[in-house]
Amino acid sequence: MRRDVLDLRAFYAAPLGRAARTMLTRKVEEAWGDTRGLDVLGLGYATPFLDSARANARRVVAAMPAQQGVEVWPHGGRNQACLVEETALPLPNALFDRVLAVHALEEADNPAALLAEIGRVMAPTGRLIVAVSSRDGVWAGAEGTPFGHGRPYSRSQLESLIREAGLEPAGWTRALYVPPFAAMSGWAEGFEQVGARLWPRFAGVILMEAIKQTFAVKPKGRRAPARVFAPGVLLPSPAGPAPVRHGKGRPAPVHKAPNKP
Repeated sequence: MRRDVLDLRAFYAAPLGRAARTMLTRKVEEAWGDTRGLDVLGLGYATPFLDSARANARRVVAAMPAQQGVEVWPHGGRNQACLVEETALPLPNALFDRVLAVHALEEADNPAALLAEIGRVMAPTGRLIVAVSSRDGVWAGAEGTPFGHGRPYSRSQLESLIREAGLEPAGWTRALYVPPFAAMSGWAEGFEQVGARLWPRFAGVILMEAIKQTFAVKPKGRRAPARVFAPGVLLPSPAGPAPVRHGKGRPAPVHKAPNKP
């Protein structure tokens, strides 16, 4: 059962939620850069992280699952939010250049089907960022926050799920090192700087970027080379195995058949 949209809005209006919003928004903006002229989709409850995209992008749509509920967004402006069935989005194929999914996978009935539907509405050169609660982080057990509900993920679990949906992980990073207590929200910036160096695996959130594989068939048993989008922002996924070589670093010889008389 998904968290109600009113609970999500109340969390991000509180000091701890505002700190979380700042930390995650920074990672998204560093990865995506300028969204001017692009079509952007936010899925789940992504509106707290879309303000900069809304200012520059050609189109921004906030799609909120029916079990969660929807709110008018942005407040005081023309509504850009809609209520959707998460595995049957009422959106055209290959429309969005950027997709941000936050509070989307953890409580989805079928996470792989949700990711496959995201892939359907992504443009051929589109990029997806998925933010999920980290299995190793203390936020996964903080039931007073949205990150303490549903299924948390490890990095390898999230990579496998993304590939199952026909997408390819391209990079990843972590965020939200501050303990999930309101009294600690004022120290969020310090925790973010120190935590990334001293205890990186205990971050509260994993962010992973994925791309569509539409231009070539991926060889069986191999992984596509990873792209690094910005230094220190998204770490590359593991590369595939190196080609087999024989002798002193030389490729295997090619044997030609003898000419027939």
